[in-house]
Amino acid sequence: MEPLRPSDFHDSEPERQIEQPRLGLSGWGRFFWRQLTSMRTALVLLLLLALAAIPGSLVPQRSSNPNGVIQFKREDPDLFAVLDSLQLFDTFSSVWFSSIYLLLFISLIGCILPRTNHHLKALRQPPPATPRNLQRLEHFYSETLSGDPAVLRARAAQVLKSSGYRTLEQSDGAAGERGYLRETANLVFHFALVGILVAVGLGTGFKYQGQRVIVEGQSFTNQLTSYDSFNPGRFFSETALAPYSLTLNRFTPTYQFDLTSGRANPLDFAADVTITEAEGSVTESIRVNSPLSVGGTSVYLLGNGFAPWVTVTSPSGDVVFSQPVAFLPQDSNLTSLGIVKIPDGLSQQMGLVGFFYPSAVVLESGAFTSVYPEPEQPLLTFNVFSGDLGLDEGVPRNAYSLDTEELTQQTGGETGVESLVMNLGESAELPGGLGSVEFTALPRFVSVDIHRDPTQLPVGISSVLIMAGLVVSLFVTRRRAWIRIVPGKTNESAVEFAVLSRGDDPGLEQALKQLVADFSQDAESTLKPS
Repeated sequence: MEPLRPSDFHDSEPERQIEQPRLGLSGWGRFFWRQLTSMRTALVLLLLLALAAIPGSLVPQRSSNPNGVIQFKREDPDLFAVLDSLQLFDTFSSVWFSSIYLLLFISLIGCILPRTNHHLKALRQPPPATPRNLQRLEHFYSETLSGDPAVLRARAAQVLKSSGYRTLEQSDGAAGERGYLRETANLVFHFALVGILVAVGLGTGFKYQGQRVIVEGQSFTNQLTSYDSFNPGRFFSETALAPYSLTLNRFTPTYQFDLTSGRANPLDFAADVTITEAEGSVTESIRVNSPLSVGGTSVYLLGNGFAPWVTVTSPSGDVVFSQPVAFLPQDSNLTSLGIVKIPDGLSQQMGLVGFFYPSAVVLESGAFTSVYPEPEQPLLTFNVFSGDLGLDEGVPRNAYSLDTEELTQQTGGETGVESLVMNLGESAELPGGLGSVEFTALPRFVSVDIHRDPTQLPVGISSVLIMAGLVVSLFVTRRRAWIRIVPGKTNESAVEFAVLSRGDDPGLEQALKQLVADFSQDAESTLKPS
């Protein structure tokens, strides 16, 4: 014990076990709410959302690529069962992705609202009063000027206002504060981020995307039954389909032949269409990366090819099939594969697997190939299959494929019967006296993607606000400035200047020099450190 302290003096009470207060249900609720609405948690959730979106780009999604999901299941059923149990084929609508999404939304809202309330209160408050000892601030200067102290105090307030400070006039000078726009921009950034989350979360439910093949001279009507494939959003209603039709008048490709490689390089694809709406009709052109906007939808040009007009006639002379058939391109010279299915009108069902060659030449092996994508020497070949096509089972079938396992091949392959070969305008007899097939005409087709996305405008506006808020918050600094007038015994007064920044501000010293120069009305004045 120290000799100068009384014998009964104790620095503290005897040690005792500290008892923590019980939080209770409401206490734990407040604790978890504060953790959830902290900015650190929001950043972690944003990172988790980015990581959770990765499976959506690695495996096919049922919403955008249902055929890819079916193929994945066919190729690896065991792995498919595992991934499907984890909802990886429905990543963006899965329970775990939706949970992260909603938690991030709640966290951001919980962060932004208190900060907004605090910022609005700060905007209504006057700048802070001048500290007692300005000399203790790092950026401080003083000089002696002559003049009436009252005039100098008025000049101090005027200089701060002209420099963009919110000013508070005081009995010994003026105080100013600027840079509230930084916090405003920061809040705009976060509100815009919430806007993107809301737009994507709700807007995607009202979007839809459909594909359709249109042959020259034919029309497409924007109704559900007219689409070849259609992917609606969760909240889609058929009444959302705007009433309009598209008629493909002509498709014009432009190629440039490369003499060094012997290949035709595409330069431009233009589809001239007639748009018919309630107000009337108008002709427009659709090009690659130049979609057509009609009825609140965007129409994109995806692909093109030839649709040979195939006419099949029965032995009695009745036409049982006569229409253009879209042949899918297989190479850059538009060697194309097409399927023709004849379920009725002949003595048995028949399927034709055809190849179309726009500019056909014969190879040494006897096979055909196309050397140019334009129809310089159009040639159409068919292999004929007969049997049950499975069209009466009520199960949807792919119009661009033919399952030949249960069919009997009549021409080509190992049958010993040559395939049917026709130039434009020619016909060929079907085997077994089943009738004839004719290569009647050669229109073109285009495949279009019709897309309605109500999230584009709000996401675009939110993205602009995010960039604007980020730029402003990076370049605007929060500063405080004070000018104090200390009258002397004579007509001279000591004028004290001080500035303070909230955070790093490399331009703070220059701002102080400019403030002093403006006050003294002499840009060349030398500042005298106190």
